[in-house]
Amino acid sequence: MSDRMDAVMVAEGAHSEKAQRRQYKRTPGLMADGRRRSWTAIVTMVLLSVLWTVPTVGLLVASFRTRDDTVASGWWTAVFNPFEAGWTLDNYERVFQGSDLGEGFVNSVVVAIPATVIPILFAAFAAYAFTFMNFRGKDVLFILIVALLVVPIQVAFQPLLNLLGPRGVGISGDYLAVWLLHTGFGMPLAIYTIRNYMTTLPRTVIESAKIDGASHFQTFWRLILPMSVPVLAAFAILQFLWVWNDLLIAKLFLSKNPTVIVELQGLLGAQGQGKELLTAGAFVSMVLPMLVFFTLQRYFVRGLTAGAVKG
Repeated sequence: MSDRMDAVMVAEGAHSEKAQRRQYKRTPGLMADGRRRSWTAIVTMVLLSVLWTVPTVGLLVASFRTRDDTVASGWWTAVFNPFEAGWTLDNYERVFQGSDLGEGFVNSVVVAIPATVIPILFAAFAAYAFTFMNFRGKDVLFILIVALLVVPIQVAFQPLLNLLGPRGVGISGDYLAVWLLHTGFGMPLAIYTIRNYMTTLPRTVIESAKIDGASHFQTFWRLILPMSVPVLAAFAILQFLWVWNDLLIAKLFLSKNPTVIVELQGLLGAQGQGKELLTAGAFVSMVLPMLVFFTLQRYFVRGLTAGAVKG
């Protein structure tokens, strides 16, 4: 009888909470959780969004203008006088016909997907160990990993060229070299971010799994990993964008298979004679990153801010 009463009380509580949220949504000036809307924050965010979007709009407009029109006037003149502007698709035609942008696009996909999955997988294992396992030197090792965040990657290029080049293991120029480099450079931030998120997960779940006889691998794979999907997706967005837009590593360590960003740089020419093609090529290269971001954006803010108040 008491169990039935408890169930009824829980159901009534959930129903009243949903009704209260609906009431807040209908009340002007209040958010879904009952807090008052901050119009200052709303106006500020709208202004920041507009300021952030303006350069992209300018890039898009410039990609449909000729070189002479771009030099003669700013892109905003075409926006305010659209019927008098000389619109053209010649830039996009020259990008696809006069370059290997399609091959570079494929090379970027081959580089970006493993270079995103591998560091996240290893970082998730490491973050689990730093959060839920006890071993000697754990705090010191974690501090060393976090300290690597302040080391610029440029200082490591020369030693890595010697290590991965002909005088070393001889894999410079192959996909494997770039995968290893992006994994190494992305691991410190990935471990730090995922570990901070995992500290917010309930430890009662881990204790219950131990009582049931689950191993660390079973606990990680069946419990922690599904609960960490927001932070994994959030960091996957960041890592994918970093790898996709990378120029230095791809240019130095992947000369045999140039990525789309390297191909874009080649469009510029030695004296900037192809700068009008960069705007069109830039939008072609943005298609896949935008698709990835909009697919995983619901996890982005939640994954990055979940571990911000507890660590």
